[in-house]
Amino acid sequence: MIDARTLDELTRRLTELIPPGVSSVGSDLADNFKDVLRSGLRKLDLVTRDEFDVQRSVLLRTREKVEALEARVAQLEQQLQSGKT
Repeated sequence: MIDARTLDELTRRLTELIPPGVSSVGSDLADNFKDVLRSGLRKLDLVTRDEFDVQRSVLLRTREKVEALEARVAQLEQQLQSGKT
């Protein structure tokens, strides 16, 4: 889903937004941010990059096959029209 480095980076950015006077609870907030982010991301219907890439490849191959079939149908229709005249 999302790697630990990205989650840590998001947490760090959120922690940087905390006003300086509240920095004494910064580590607690950072932990809470991390937990909230993990929980929220778990609820999303996300796929990994590998899963996405596989599906993209399948879609591209399917598109190529559809285009080839469309060309073949057009060719057969043309032959059919030529045969009728």
